[in-house]
Amino acid sequence: MIRFAVIGRAAALAILFSGASMLPAHAQDVSEAQLAAARDAIASLNVTDRYDNILPNLAERLKAQFIQASPNFQSQISDVVDEAALALAPRRADLEKEAATIYAKSFSIDELKVISTFFNTEAGKKLLTNQPLVNRELVRAAEIWANGISRDLTNQSTEKLRGVIDATPIEAPTVDTSAAAPAKPAAKPAPAKPAAPAKPAPTPAPKP
Repeated sequence: MIRFAVIGRAAALAILFSGASMLPAHAQDVSEAQLAAARDAIASLNVTDRYDNILPNLAERLKAQFIQASPNFQSQISDVVDEAALALAPRRADLEKEAATIYAKSFSIDELKVISTFFNTEAGKKLLTNQPLVNRELVRAAEIWANGISRDLTNQSTEKLRGVIDATPIEAPTVDTSAAAPAKPAAKPAPAKPAAPAKPAPTPAPKP
């Protein structure tokens, strides 16, 4: 029997499955002509292609969780989850509609037509295909350029500063004594006290 904890996780994933239908509905804010132009634009840009694997990946993750909890029902679990995933597949249209609405609110109809026209050309398609590689190469080129700039900035600044420092004589620090307190004279030693006179020895008494 499938554990309740796994069922709870399945419910959470079901919410993710239905997330597209929970997106805010802004379609009423744009006209059908704007949406049509936006759909052409996002199709030419392959905007939503990156989301193609969301549903299959979620289904495989759910299968793994169910099978881990109930390994004896692997075949049944796979069939049930696949059937549910196929039933949810048409909801992809909700995401496409939301994407078209976002583009329709961001660009005018004329701009959307220009975008779709260009990216349906060979140059536009090549730009989309090569853009990831171009971006990686650009980042690498920028790093090399920055390293060279850093090296030359350090070397040139160091050389000029060395010339300035070497050409400047080093002066001994001056001590300002104007505000110094006058030195106190050394204290005179106290006069020595005269020694007390020695007491005379007592005279012995005469014998009888």
